[in-house]
Amino acid sequence: MGERLTGKVAVITGGAGSIGLATARAMVADGASVMLVDLDSAALAGAAESIGAAPQVGWQVADVTNEAQMQAAVNATVERFGGLDIAFANAGVYGTNAPITEMPLEVFERVLSVNVVGSLLLAKHALAVMRPGGSLIISSSVVGVTSFPGIAAYATSKHALVGLARTAAKEMAPKGIRVNSLHPGPVDNDFQHRIEMQETGASLEESTRIFDGVIPVGRHADVDEIAAAVVFLASDDCRFMTGAQLVVDGGLSV
Repeated sequence: MGERLTGKVAVITGGAGSIGLATARAMVADGASVMLVDLDSAALAGAAESIGAAPQVGWQVADVTNEAQMQAAVNATVERFGGLDIAFANAGVYGTNAPITEMPLEVFERVLSVNVVGSLLLAKHALAVMRPGGSLIISSSVVGVTSFPGIAAYATSKHALVGLARTAAKEMAPKGIRVNSLHPGPVDNDFQHRIEMQETGASLEESTRIFDGVIPVGRHADVDEIAAAVVFLASDDCRFMTGAQLVVDGGLSV
């Protein structure tokens, strides 16, 4: 067990998903108390139970696009654990794979609503109560620093998050709070594999092989590798780092 986050309190959206849960485990192992936020109460309860360390882990059902629910989730975190030091805006959706000339408007709007508005609402309410020395981490993507054909909705949303993080970083610097964006490449989880099968029209095994072939290190990231990057951004190990884009993509964007 580490000590980098001892006494810190974190809130994680998308907390029942693979990256959110792996990050929560890593933060708890490093001494933090964590509130998991997601849409499904059963999934949240199971995620919290799987972490163990019951006094350090709570959960709250909330839709990231609903401001009242997001404010309630932040308030619940502060009420349970006595403050807030870390917020990880991790909830996100992909949408569909389509050229811009065929992009359904409702899909584009939904992706921006969850990925951008959802991150804004967590930032708005978490930063309002975050203690000095705190850290907001906004999960963008490798396609927040590059892009590929057919992913206009997802890539646009992930690029927008860079602007959100940069603006928040400048606004919060006088208060001693850091804001950075995280840019994972392909991760070995169900979310990524669904995207890859949709983009390639191939089986799980074949689509994974195709993507492994274009990642310079030759493989997908493990969720624990992404979680380690989040813990780094949350900790004092990067206390002079704000407004930055931390790319963890196996060289895909190089």
